[in-house]
Amino acid sequence: MLLYLLMANNVILKITDLTISFGSNEVIHHISYHLNQNEILGIVGESGSGKSVSSLAILGLLPNKISKITSGSIVYKDVDLTTLSSKAFQSIRGKKIAMIFQEPMSSLNPSMTCGKQVQEILLQHTNLSKQEAKSETLNLFEKVKLPDASRVYKAYPHEISGGQKQRVMIAMAISCKPDILIADEPTTALDVTVQKNIIQLLKELQIETQMSIIFITHDLSLISEIADRVLVMYKGAIVEQGVVSTIFKTPQHTYTKALINSRPSLKTRLKVLPTIKDYLENTTKHEIITQEERQLNHEKLYSKPPLLEVINVEKEYISKSGWFTKPESFKAVNDVSFKLYEGETLGLVGESGCGKSTLGNAILQLDKATAGKILYQGIDITKLPNSEIKKLRKDIQIIFQDPYSSLNPRMPVGEAIMEPMKVHKLYNNDVERKEKTIEILNKVGLSEDYFNRYPHEFSGGQRQRIGIARTIALQPKLIVCDESVSALDISVQAQVLNLLNSLKDTFGFTYIFISHDLAVVKYMSDQLLVMNKGKIEELDDADVIYASPKTDYTKKLIDAIPKGL
Repeated sequence: MLLYLLMANNVILKITDLTISFGSNEVIHHISYHLNQNEILGIVGESGSGKSVSSLAILGLLPNKISKITSGSIVYKDVDLTTLSSKAFQSIRGKKIAMIFQEPMSSLNPSMTCGKQVQEILLQHTNLSKQEAKSETLNLFEKVKLPDASRVYKAYPHEISGGQKQRVMIAMAISCKPDILIADEPTTALDVTVQKNIIQLLKELQIETQMSIIFITHDLSLISEIADRVLVMYKGAIVEQGVVSTIFKTPQHTYTKALINSRPSLKTRLKVLPTIKDYLENTTKHEIITQEERQLNHEKLYSKPPLLEVINVEKEYISKSGWFTKPESFKAVNDVSFKLYEGETLGLVGESGCGKSTLGNAILQLDKATAGKILYQGIDITKLPNSEIKKLRKDIQIIFQDPYSSLNPRMPVGEAIMEPMKVHKLYNNDVERKEKTIEILNKVGLSEDYFNRYPHEFSGGQRQRIGIARTIALQPKLIVCDESVSALDISVQAQVLNLLNSLKDTFGFTYIFISHDLAVVKYMSDQLLVMNKGKIEELDDADVIYASPKTDYTKKLIDAIPKGL
């Protein structure tokens, strides 16, 4: 507390009574807060709460024609940023106040090497020569702990991993030694271990450079790992702010309590996850699935023959970089075997590149295995002709990570759901298919009114429900959920997980649940399969693995989960 009082005397940024409107719609309502020197301030809330909009206003990055600051001030070192011209902002943006964006792939220029992009910032804002800027860029890459800095300098964004791209963005953001760094959801789509590394890196850089950080996220547990203070935003207003430990231990606002409790617990397994709406309407139920109930369910599941059996499956890729170079082989999946039973949820976890999605694609016959057998209902589907694989598509379906890119933007969602029904000749005519589609929309929590709307008219959570509706339209037996909730807000994630469990109970679905979020996987899974470098690291009951992991790799994954205070 003494440290906090000392910091409070060194305010570097002060926002007072800030109101922002888009046209006639007010989206930020009279918010006030400050940022101290050498402090990490967390801002949490769901999509649409105003986190990013209010932070973009600090950098003068709000769209000119459709947005307007209607009241308030943003004072940085005695300068009101709301009064600055675009030209005046150029000397501050990137040099004094920098930003790390949520999606590095869309923020980095795909046609420029990573090194050149960081070097460009240095040449613009400093007096360094080209050679000096290159040396400084390499130093920055080493500072953010990029492996083989010289290789990354010459690499294009698509040639490096997601975690490495995020480190390039951090190097770019800190290149001019800014006073303030705004990190907007910088770890949302990253593995837990990479996420932990990025968090540690930001903390180390903050201690070394004494810069102040505004860290934006929807995950309160993550904030507890990095921030000194936190403010909670809901519908464009600040509903609560204070020291992190106080907010966690004694939250005052119902919305804050909901954010903390919507995330699946690692200790208990609830029948239904509470959502924000449940808390706001005071309709939460905390019914726990007991060990006895879980054991009885498993005895029933595993008494039947397996629905799917994967036997010694391998997937090998051959790369050849030039005419005179020897081809190199890489086994993305290496000698993997397991059984999956009807009505079971098998969790599949591991870091990026471990082979999770490759294995899923092999089971779906989207990318053929190079060795081994995949038995579905006793039949080896790796040897089926194309005509039979088309029939198999009806039984084995996938829910994608990004529903927006998997839906046709020119097709109304009702037609998108009806389309696979037509392909597989389900029902007699389009009238019957439309009736079934409306029934499915209702089952996933959407109304008949949405039938003729297009994908861009929906939120991320609604689009994920549409993706699920399209998947279940064929009444499959096995569904591969490939990172299907990783990009969703905590509460929307809870809604979708509840929906998947409800549909499983109703239709008897079997899931392979692929995710990098271990708390979610534990909540959903009966058995857990941990993959590392293409091989199975551990395979056992999910609760057993979390309680006593056998390998160092699994321990590392579990230790990396943000656990709150």
